[in-house]
Amino acid sequence: MVHYALNYPKYEKPMSTKKSKFEGQISEEDQQFFRNEVADVRPLKSDKRVDSPKKRLSPKPRSPLSHFSNEEQSMESVFSNPDLRDIEVEDVLFYARSGIQQKVQRKLRRGELEIEDELDLHGYTVVEAKSAIIDFIKECKRRNIRYIRIIHGKGYRSEQKVPVLKTHVAYWLPQHKDVLAFASARPADGGTGALYVILKAVR
Repeated sequence: MVHYALNYPKYEKPMSTKKSKFEGQISEEDQQFFRNEVADVRPLKSDKRVDSPKKRLSPKPRSPLSHFSNEEQSMESVFSNPDLRDIEVEDVLFYARSGIQQKVQRKLRRGELEIEDELDLHGYTVVEAKSAIIDFIKECKRRNIRYIRIIHGKGYRSEQKVPVLKTHVAYWLPQHKDVLAFASARPADGGTGALYVILKAVR
């Protein structure tokens, strides 16, 4: 299992690496916690979602691109597309903008932030998923929601046999101006098939 740390300026095409850029900032305590959490995890034979024991929150409906503001249409067109070879099915993802406190990062990784809403992308095409994410984040801002989960799946059943949506979502989110950080979920919340996401506070 590879631990990805995605860290690049928004709207720039990212360079992926198999070695975490945050490796030197992670305490031994956190590294041991992570090892203990995933010690018994084994790859699943399918991409069936593991539902959270918490009450499931309903995803918000998608709006067609024609309903987006000029800013959102610009964001839609500027999202870069990744090399699908960069990320694998069971890779653990992590990203945080500069200035995010280590305490907040730890809570994010451990799934200790209370998720307020979620978006399930199972069955979506890449184009549909991009529009859905933009619209979902817009709706979360309107409702002053900061902690969300995005379920992208693992991609075991994709035609390319690679995690297509997972890879695209991992590249798109850092390019969104309202995304502060994200991390792969705990096994009970979808594991490497889902992301916990922190959004900017509404001012």
